[in-house]
Amino acid sequence: MAALREVLDSGWVAPAGPAITAFEAAIADATGFPHVLATASGTAALHLAFRVLDIAPGDEVWAPGFTFVATVAPAVQMGAMPRFLDVTPESWTLDPDLLRRELAAAARRGRLPRAVVAVDIYGQAADLDAILAACGRWGVPVVSDSAEGLGAAIRGRHAGRGALLAAFSFNGNKIVTAGGGGALASDDPVLVARARHLAGHAKDPAPHYQHSVTGHAYGMSSVLAAVGLAQIVALEDRVAARRAIFARYAAALADVPGLAFMPEPGWGRATRWLSAVLVDPALFGADREALRQALDAAGTETRPVWKPLPAQPAFRDAPSAGGAVAAGLFAQGLCLPSGTGMAREDQDRVIAAIRAACRG
Repeated sequence: MAALREVLDSGWVAPAGPAITAFEAAIADATGFPHVLATASGTAALHLAFRVLDIAPGDEVWAPGFTFVATVAPAVQMGAMPRFLDVTPESWTLDPDLLRRELAAAARRGRLPRAVVAVDIYGQAADLDAILAACGRWGVPVVSDSAEGLGAAIRGRHAGRGALLAAFSFNGNKIVTAGGGGALASDDPVLVARARHLAGHAKDPAPHYQHSVTGHAYGMSSVLAAVGLAQIVALEDRVAARRAIFARYAAALADVPGLAFMPEPGWGRATRWLSAVLVDPALFGADREALRQALDAAGTETRPVWKPLPAQPAFRDAPSAGGAVAAGLFAQGLCLPSGTGMAREDQDRVIAAIRAACRG
């Protein structure tokens, strides 16, 4: 409230002012990226990433199929063709071995993708080192969709570090929220400067309004920046709280047959932004949907994990490689209540409802 009052009293409510500069600096400090642009949303950040990479109609953009639609929607709206690759059971993120094979096949066809998008899922960072190595052989740029990855780590560095561009989200349900908003980050100051130009309607330097190209109204307001700035200082505390919630679920439900929690590979530290579980109906005695409905009847909101994009009607004609792992995750995966402020008695109620639904 103090941060909001300060911004409102200053008169800076537009996408300009010291709160935005301070929030961008705080994001840089939290992620290790030296150059950051605060944006109106995480989707806007991804759109700007595709713009500065000069994605054109007919280009291919590759991404894991197990993700939210915003990962590829801006590129598709720019005329690109998505190609979806499967994920690994180890991390639920893009399969580097499959990526290597598909890139080699694409090189033989003479049609490499214009970009590959790695995606952090539910607070779990993608294996960016392996993805970068695969793409580096063919000179394919990597964008990290780290909308769900703020606070996650891979081999001692923040999620997204190493990608040419990384997009973050501060939507209302994220581990740090501004009530909305996002950020585009990079080690390349030229790319971020170009994105900043496009985010402000691409106004040319002139005393009048002049535009050599068209841009977007993608700047973050100072009001949202003030909210985000007040929250991001508590990022590590929030990661610890989410991990504790996940650990309590895992311990309390360890003896329930047919339940398996989202794994954490040894090369990364997940934030456990969402606690996700797989339900084996043969062992649990009910499938994921039956469990979801039982929890709903008990007053607990849950949600299936991401429906794979190749199964979405919007992408019925898009090519894909693999997909069995993602399909299996969707068939069995459920996201449990995981909010940082979740009371212990509320989590006890969820745990009890899950145990009551088990028929195994």
